[in-house]
Amino acid sequence: MQAVAYRRPSALESAAGGQRLGLETSRGATPVGPMDHPRFFAGFLTSPQAASAALLAVADVAAARYYQRQLSASLDPVVTGNGDRLRFESFSGCGGVHARLDVLTPGLDGGEVGHGTTNVDVNNPLREALSRIGAGDPLHLRVGPEELAVTTLDGPVVEKKVPLPDRWLRGFAEAQVIAAGFDLRAELSAAEAVRFLRALPRGGERGSVGGPRWVVPVGRGLRPTTRAVPGAVCLPGPERLVALRRVLRHATSLRVYGPAVASAAGAPVASAWEIVLPGMRLTLTLSPDASRGFSGEGGVLDALATEEAAGDAELISVLLAWEPRIDVTDLAAAAGLTPERVRAALIHLGTSGRVGYDTAEAAYFHRELPYDAGRVERHNPRLRSARTLLLAGAVTLDGSVATVTAEDGHVHRVREAAGALSCSCLWWAKYRGGRGPCKHALAVRMARRSGSVEPGTVGQASVEPVAGSAPAGRDVAVVDGGVR
Repeated sequence: MQAVAYRRPSALESAAGGQRLGLETSRGATPVGPMDHPRFFAGFLTSPQAASAALLAVADVAAARYYQRQLSASLDPVVTGNGDRLRFESFSGCGGVHARLDVLTPGLDGGEVGHGTTNVDVNNPLREALSRIGAGDPLHLRVGPEELAVTTLDGPVVEKKVPLPDRWLRGFAEAQVIAAGFDLRAELSAAEAVRFLRALPRGGERGSVGGPRWVVPVGRGLRPTTRAVPGAVCLPGPERLVALRRVLRHATSLRVYGPAVASAAGAPVASAWEIVLPGMRLTLTLSPDASRGFSGEGGVLDALATEEAAGDAELISVLLAWEPRIDVTDLAAAAGLTPERVRAALIHLGTSGRVGYDTAEAAYFHRELPYDAGRVERHNPRLRSARTLLLAGAVTLDGSVATVTAEDGHVHRVREAAGALSCSCLWWAKYRGGRGPCKHALAVRMARRSGSVEPGTVGQASVEPVAGSAPAGRDVAVVDGGVR
């Protein structure tokens, strides 16, 4: 269970000259360390009605289960202050949809944005009040307690306890890694965006859940297609975009992101759908299938399995300063690493929620999820199994072919071709590498990278440090803008 405590419930109140929206914060990370109820912003929203609808859309995703629908506790959205913008994020209860609202500098007026990350209270009375915001109502936004409340209130008066599954945490990490492989595939005008999104099936409609759907850019719009073709974008579970309908009347365009798709590719892939609003962006990232959450995609396993990436991540984390856009080249120069090692380190940091990825800017950004970061790696079953195999001496290397003896005595062959590993196990036969490496291939990769197994011998290695632990024998310090 995750306990989230607030000074008082978030509320929308009438005041002279407009309305005041007070979003209460919980314990979170800041540049000066962990803090109870940090304060990130106090000022006006330049597009109050659009901002209210977009915030409700983020809350909708947090409260939703798009697969095997059932009532479940809703985890409050996460808010990050990046100095020039506010980001509100949530994850669906089924683990297959990530939502993020970026309120950019043009969307904010009259206040400085702080730095840090925490949960923000979005309760049912607040949702009802936000849905009644009028087009001409000035709206003052406060993220964090009133200035006087910081010193006058004693302890929390509101506490929520909700389940925090490990697959939810792993999903947050996997969504960032997958999104980093996306490119912009299509951009639709407001009118075309409304036409396309309103034609999609709603949740619960007959035929709304089925095989993978695809769309391809044609002219100014998107045309459905029955199969993947070059340039196509997968639309897995189109009913999962229903939250975007809240903001359609305020949309200026729709941007669609996805990975490159080869001709005749049949396997579904993830995609991201971004509504551009006045001074804001609302993005939903969908897992490859409505019945499949992000947690099992396996995109972070290679980065987690290397001691080098773990050590580099510690160095890089020292240089992060809540930047809204992390420049890999600048970070590589400051850390004395190659850009490739910096990217691997960022993936490693993403597994503990310490960075996110913004598809609109094709860049990582710094944030610190207010959860136990170490759980992501400790509770990743394939990674644990791979390390167990390595410790048990189950890996034998022989050139491009390796043999892994599983716990049940079955022998699996792992082959390498053009840098990619394949395995004779049922997992690889089923997914063909589409959901990351199997535990056998991961164990082989770990053995080769560590150099602990000589060719033709049985491997036995020590366990590497978990995410968030300092590498043995390495001290980290910032000196004159660099790292030593």
